[in-house]
Amino acid sequence: MFSKLKLLFKDTVIYGSSTILARSLNYLLVPLYANKLSTFDNGVQTIIYANIALANVLFSYGLETSYLKVLSDSADREGDEKQLFSTAFVALFVTSTLFALLIVLFAPLIAESIGLSAGDYLFVRYAALILWIDTMLVIPFAELRLKRKALQFAVARVVGVIAVVVSAIILIVPLHSGLSGVFISEAFGSLVSLLLVIPVFRQFRFSFSTAKLRSMLRIGLPYVPTGIAGLLIHLIDRNILIRISPSEIESIYGKGYQASDIVGIYGRIAAFGVVLQLFIQVFRFAWQPFFLQHAKDPDAKRLFRHVLSISTIFTMFLALAATFFVPDLVRYHYGGSFYLLPPRYWIGLSILPWIFLSYVFDMVSTNLSAGLLITGNTRYLPVVTFAGAAVTALFCWWLIPLGGMDGAAYAIVAGTAVMCLVMAWYSLKVFPIRYDWLKLFLLLVTAVGAAFLQLLVGQEFPAAGAVIASKTVLLTLYLAIAVALFGSEARLVAAKVSRKFSWK
Repeated sequence: MFSKLKLLFKDTVIYGSSTILARSLNYLLVPLYANKLSTFDNGVQTIIYANIALANVLFSYGLETSYLKVLSDSADREGDEKQLFSTAFVALFVTSTLFALLIVLFAPLIAESIGLSAGDYLFVRYAALILWIDTMLVIPFAELRLKRKALQFAVARVVGVIAVVVSAIILIVPLHSGLSGVFISEAFGSLVSLLLVIPVFRQFRFSFSTAKLRSMLRIGLPYVPTGIAGLLIHLIDRNILIRISPSEIESIYGKGYQASDIVGIYGRIAAFGVVLQLFIQVFRFAWQPFFLQHAKDPDAKRLFRHVLSISTIFTMFLALAATFFVPDLVRYHYGGSFYLLPPRYWIGLSILPWIFLSYVFDMVSTNLSAGLLITGNTRYLPVVTFAGAAVTALFCWWLIPLGGMDGAAYAIVAGTAVMCLVMAWYSLKVFPIRYDWLKLFLLLVTAVGAAFLQLLVGQEFPAAGAVIASKTVLLTLYLAIAVALFGSEARLVAAKVSRKFSWK
């Protein structure tokens, strides 16, 4: 048992590290795109990438998960593996080729339907190529996971991202290829990953089983609407923001901006949420095996209560610190010649506190999902996801015409908060735990108050040193309040840290 858990932990670390490294490397492109491309071009790229993420769900139609499930349940796993691999790959090859050709054929119409001009059809065709290559990777990556070849999986992903970063820098800086370079580099990176998984195709045989495809579709297709709803929570804002009218833009931001400019600014500013997103992703990788392992412990519920409190406090502290200092990092003139984001983007900095706040609710939802998974009540998860997506969409339609980017950010907070509430409703019904909700709420209110207070402090002390000092004091006070409210959790963390750095 211990050896199996050790293997699980090892794989989790590799998968988690590769994902985090890939996301971090990709994030290096944000300043490059912001400084070398116009806000309009950044808007086009943001919209198309948002819809690529949605289209990926349709292109793969749940076949990755169903392939793993069907093969794992197979009585004759060795005998069925090659035929199942071939069937799944052929199915995806045929359908993705058909979908990609349709996108290429109707590219001008699709460009207009997602809020761009018909003249942007070339970038839609690039998107079709990226989607096709990414779909070719679905079954090989699933096979690597099934065979527990975590290192090969990680190498293929990370090297692919490195290829994206290097080729993007070359294409955009010395070759001046503009927005086309962004899409070409993305396609090149996916192609590199595909070349690295070629050894997996030793499994391929020219065979196809309709019965096996039906079995996989029966499992995989239900994932499609849930997957789309989950993505819409974080992507619907861009798709509605691109439809903001010129008169609304002018009333909010003045003259000189188009809808694509606003989306480009919003997308680049919102990308700084990666600070919290990566932390939650790391936590999620470790959390699921942890709560499944300890679910039957006598003190499991007390343990889970401590975990939710500690992880949420840390997320709130990180969100507050990011709210304080990320705008300063964005506006800092590095070497007198370089900004992380040029001044034209700074009108969007007001969305940052709300983007960071949304991740606090994401962290709480991640903790609460344990109750549904432990008890097997996963049928409630789609309800949670659709509730969040519906609220996000509704608030976007309502608030974006009134507040532009800020309205979109408020909608994200509303959607993630509703997801958190619905998750709590179902999770606590099937797996009741007495969490410290009142204390956490007081700490959240304190964080929001501190965020508003720092705005006033910045106006009173214009000198950079005084501002940094005042923000540091506020963060220290906030941490002291958290320790006072959560004394037992603070002692647990202190004991763990002292043991970690003990000389004994």
